[in-house]
Amino acid sequence: MNSENVVKHLRALWRTDRIIAEIRMRHMLVGLGLRAFAALIAAFGLLMLELSAYFALVQIWSAISAAAILGVVNFVIAAVLFVVGGRPPGGRELELATEIHGSAVEALQSEARALQSQFTGMVHHPLNSVLPLVLVPLITIIVKSLKKSGATAPAVKAAAEPS
Repeated sequence: MNSENVVKHLRALWRTDRIIAEIRMRHMLVGLGLRAFAALIAAFGLLMLELSAYFALVQIWSAISAAAILGVVNFVIAAVLFVVGGRPPGGRELELATEIHGSAVEALQSEARALQSQFTGMVHHPLNSVLPLVLVPLITIIVKSLKKSGATAPAVKAAAEPS
């Protein structure tokens, strides 16, 4: 497991999440703006159209029938505007960001699996991970003691021999 890879994948994951959220927020704001603008135009335009249609329909049908017909037309127009404003976001940006997000998550999962396998190996065989840490200082101590005993051996031999 490489910590640089983990950091790289986490950064990619964070950036793609931020891009995805930004794209969705932009789409939501545009949709909300379109709906608000459509509502404003609909309010003024339909007021005039309804007034003229009402006067035209009152001459053909009764006042109640004319008002009911105009109400149904208003609901149909509002439904069409909400359907157009509520379309799901599309585009290559969102697809690309989602693909990069998925690959970053997969890479993090593989790094986590590698870490888990290293950890389980250390738990099952703790001497395998401790042995290199203990072995290096132990070898240096043995080498130093052999050097000291090798250097003191000729001095002891020289002192023991009569001249």
